Amino acid sequence: MSSTALPIDNAPAASVGQGASEHSPAGPDIGSLLRSVDAAAVSHGKSSPEQRAAGAAEQHRLVEGRLGMASSLFTALRCKHPSTADHSLRVAISCSAWAAALEMPDKLRTHLEAAALLHDVGKIGVPDIVLNKPGRLTDIELEIIDSSREASRHILWAAGAPDEIVEGVAAASAWFDGTHRSVSLKGDQTPFVARMIAIVDAFDSMTTDQVYRPARSRERAIATLYEQAGTQFDPDLVQSFCDLFTQDQSQLEADVSARWLGSVSGIRMPWKHTHRESVTPTEAAPVGEGDLFTAKLIDNMHDAVVFIDSQRVITQWNTGAEKLTGVGASAALGKALTPSLLDMASSSGNLIDDIACPIKKALSDGLQALERISVMGRNGQSVTVDMHIIPVSSTGRPGHFVGAAVMMHDVSSEASLEERCQALHAEMTKDPMTQVANRGEFDRMLAAFVEAHLDTDLRCSLIMADIDHFKSINDTFGHQAGDEAIMTFANLMKSMCRAGDLVARYGGEEFAILCADCNNATAAKRADAIRKKLSETPHSYLGGKQITASFGVTELQPGDTPETLLRRSDRALLQAKDQGRNQVVQLGDGMQTDNASKAGWGGIGKWFLGSITGGSGALIETRLVTNVPIELAVDKLRGFIADRDAEIVKTSENYIRLITEEAAAGGNRRDADQAISFVVEIELTQTHIERVNNSGLAAGKYVHTYANVKIQPRRDRDRSKAKVVDRARKLLSSLQAYLMAKEATVESEPTT
Repeated sequence: MSSTALPIDNAPAASVGQGASEHSPAGPDIGSLLRSVDAAAVSHGKSSPEQRAAGAAEQHRLVEGRLGMASSLFTALRCKHPSTADHSLRVAISCSAWAAALEMPDKLRTHLEAAALLHDVGKIGVPDIVLNKPGRLTDIELEIIDSSREASRHILWAAGAPDEIVEGVAAASAWFDGTHRSVSLKGDQTPFVARMIAIVDAFDSMTTDQVYRPARSRERAIATLYEQAGTQFDPDLVQSFCDLFTQDQSQLEADVSARWLGSVSGIRMPWKHTHRESVTPTEAAPVGEGDLFTAKLIDNMHDAVVFIDSQRVITQWNTGAEKLTGVGASAALGKALTPSLLDMASSSGNLIDDIACPIKKALSDGLQALERISVMGRNGQSVTVDMHIIPVSSTGRPGHFVGAAVMMHDVSSEASLEERCQALHAEMTKDPMTQVANRGEFDRMLAAFVEAHLDTDLRCSLIMADIDHFKSINDTFGHQAGDEAIMTFANLMKSMCRAGDLVARYGGEEFAILCADCNNATAAKRADAIRKKLSETPHSYLGGKQITASFGVTELQPGDTPETLLRRSDRALLQAKDQGRNQVVQLGDGMQTDNASKAGWGGIGKWFLGSITGGSGALIETRLVTNVPIELAVDKLRGFIADRDAEIVKTSENYIRLITEEAAAGGNRRDADQAISFVVEIELTQTHIERVNNSGLAAGKYVHTYANVKIQPRRDRDRSKAKVVDRARKLLSSLQAYLMAKEATVESEPTT
């Protein structure tokens, strides 16, 4: 156990825990910490212009109340690039929560909050074509982004910011080992606040949807932080940040809420400024019923509907566009709709260059266009679409086009996964009270759902939800009120889920949501949006009071079965209950793109098949390695055992022997009857590797946790069964996903 040191002149030591554990809520992706900031939780790209305006006004009030003059610079950044401003606010509030956990002195904490909020303010000077680029940046574009740090320094200096804030922002991109391409600071040369911001900045980026990749799960992001500790990040601070997930989130939330939302009278601002009466943003005109119908129609259309401005910047991205492309609205909004964004190709199969963009031509000519092209679909396959481009002219200024509406209709003959789920959904039996799927239909659909997503290599997630303190509702207001609460909750979930998702009543006041083509992070955001809406809605049958609910979220991962997926989600729900209720907890690593393909098993360990009919050796013997501490690895192993309902046969100091069953994929009765019992032997070791990087920094001991794994059938006669090795490999794949581990290679072994 070590301590994370704050600057010597004004900071106490902060106890560093033993890494993140599964006893954590959705974490500082700010689902729980940004409850009052509408723009971050209202929509993730789904809000109407009026809602977005209200959210921006709320963010302005929040920042102005907490950080005074910093709000002016933040507002300028929001006008330039709203998604960057959203990211900056999430980073600032996460840093504030971290500072609260460290019991950081108020002055230093305020400097940290201001520096985190404004760490990207220099991007005001970055050209839109770079900020809105849908893919990865070139070396020249990276140099432009790097120059924004120096621009941030000049902007803050001219605004009269304290040196601590200026230097913290300027150094926020430094790598701990000093190898960053443009910032030569290393180790303790980098200000303490900058090292904190670097970690939170990276974590928020990893757990947020990007155009070129979906959001990573919280656990995968944590594993990446551990992996980069000592090179990109301060290793002590990485451990401290991960320890944040194990603490009482309700206390941290209360502290941050009181600090950011409480009265600002008497609060010392980070730097002095000339006081001006705050200007109230222009209130949006009342939304007419016609506008509401239009917005609802657009968002629920099967076809992709995209609105762009005159510069082709995306301002509306409906659910149909998400389904067609696999790109979330939060990642698409603010980006330029160019051929490279969606890998558009002509009918002949040739990629369309951005210069020859048909949307650009339609805007230039002012004429509608209808073209048959192909775009990259959500599963990485090319999808043929009819793209209809409709330029929109300015009212009162004929010939002046303010943007265009772009519609894309899927003309491919292959039915989508959502259509398959919808067909099954239409045939299911409803729960008589709530009119959502009943328990029997959920059990049947869960198996089909898992099989369909494993067959297509698409992501999917499961949300389990339970009304908090339901017994007290019945006892206080009567069973009629309890029934009303259940129906209200069911209707809310139905209204906030997409077509193709399945809402089911699992039992009593507990519900389940199967989220098609959805990763862990996105499902957690949806769950938090439902939780927030429920907690803010008064109910007449409860005398105007609100009810709350707790949520457990997980994503399908390699080696999963319907049972393991359900048990993991249920564990997450129980943790949400144990940690105070009215929160979202997500577990699991999800389907990672770097996992070996189903057909490519040759690289996993050494196969000792021997004689299939009579050999007694292990089918699989391999060595796994993960960068997380052994305490976290044991916690993940505990989840593996619980979710698979495995039997523990023997344990010793570092060794455990399990018995678990593995059924064939497909789930039909004949395959299920052939389930095979496997003996799994796992020996865990933790190695502290003495390491110094090329810059002579980060010298110290770094943790590698190793797992020596042996898998063999419990009964020798099972060795003759069909595909016994495939099932053993599937079991190993599941264990790897839980441990967030990869196969150890010669290069990854410690040298002596």
